[in-house]
Amino acid sequence: MKPKFVKESRVIKTHLVLPNETNNHNTLFGGILMRNVDEVASISARLHSRTDVVTASTDSVDFLNPIYQSDAVSLESFVTWTGKTSMEIFVKIIAEDFNSGDRRMAATAFLTFVSLGEDGRPIPVPGVTPETEEEMKLNKTGHERAKIRIERRKQSKEMAEFITTTKPWEK
Repeated sequence: MKPKFVKESRVIKTHLVLPNETNNHNTLFGGILMRNVDEVASISARLHSRTDVVTASTDSVDFLNPIYQSDAVSLESFVTWTGKTSMEIFVKIIAEDFNSGDRRMAATAFLTFVSLGEDGRPIPVPGVTPETEEEMKLNKTGHERAKIRIERRKQSKEMAEFITTTKPWEK
């Protein structure tokens, strides 16, 4: 399978922050941002794999600066690293003040998606070829993040076996 360039999976979405999407600090609700992050990341994954995909994990969302109601939010996503059937997607979130034009990094996120065949089972994905300095740095460090994800997933499965699913009133 021929590798694809990172730019082939690049997605940019600009979102207007509306009053009903803000909290009591007049900043964007984190959940609204996370929904948009998952949306653009899934499009990047589909563009790269040209298959159906499923979110395997939201590896991290780091909120770095608040996003205010007076801001526009640009989400830029792209595939940074691939495994056999999985793709790591990076999303950078940039807030721009409408009045001043000042731009700031508001958040960053890494998500993992799995490519699915017609039978709903994981299938191989093309490799990814970085071109820019930013893409190369993210690609070079992707394998290490993948190892951390595998260990965290293992720990999550162990914890899930311990955690009960009974309703509190049924104890």
